[in-house]
Amino acid sequence: MSATFHTEKPAEDVPVWVNKHNCKACDICVSVCPAGVLAMVYDPSSVLGANISIQYPDSCIGCLECELSCPDFAIYVADRKEHKFAKLSDEAKKRQEAIVANNYMALDEGAK
Repeated sequence: MSATFHTEKPAEDVPVWVNKHNCKACDICVSVCPAGVLAMVYDPSSVLGANISIQYPDSCIGCLECELSCPDFAIYVADRKEHKFAKLSDEAKKRQEAIVANNYMALDEGAK
């Protein structure tokens, strides 16, 4: 059962999405994602100079860690009945380790 408290849904079939109006770019969601789906990207228009980015949506395993850890209810994970999630791969685990080592920032400059 999903712990989602949101009413809005993304326009397309995606496993995870962010309400950027609520997001304060604290990077907690990035730190808890076991699959390296999320990362911070530089954004000069943001108060903090960075914003959350969903870098690898196809790797989302639907664990809800990001949604449950967000203090501002800004990130949402699709319902398991509506979306088929990935299995956690070694590649995704290594990517998450690299993102954490990169101070939660995206690994490539061409961030999505």
